[in-house]
Amino acid sequence: MSTDGLRTPPALKNWHSAHTDALTFGERSADRLRNFMGSWGFVGGFILVMALWAFANSVTKGWDPYPFILLNLFLSMLAGLQGAILLISAKRQDSIAAALAQHDYDTNVSAKKDIEQLVKLNEQQCRMIEELHALIRSQNPSGPAAPH
Repeated sequence: MSTDGLRTPPALKNWHSAHTDALTFGERSADRLRNFMGSWGFVGGFILVMALWAFANSVTKGWDPYPFILLNLFLSMLAGLQGAILLISAKRQDSIAAALAQHDYDTNVSAKKDIEQLVKLNEQQCRMIEELHALIRSQNPSGPAAPH
């Protein structure tokens, strides 16, 4: 209830918000990871971690001396994981696009039926108006009365 005592109507759910509410945990996780890995924050953090890794292992006698074999292993694993996450997300986007296209088609079919009914109704009204004009002309053959 609002402060003026009137009830506020519930928010309308559109197709997308209803679909988003039905996502599984895995689908939500794939979307979050995709959104994170495709952000500038991820790119900046990734570059920072790589620079710190190289610095720590070059200046000191670190755990992964130059040519950074362990870092290459981690990067390869990250690339494989990113590829899988992107494929999962792309599959989801395809299913969303297909469902949205079907929803649009169903809406268009419904609108076409409504428009056809309105056109028929309009044609009936036009015929009725013509019949009324013909009836008025037949009752008053001299034409409409002149204004006085």
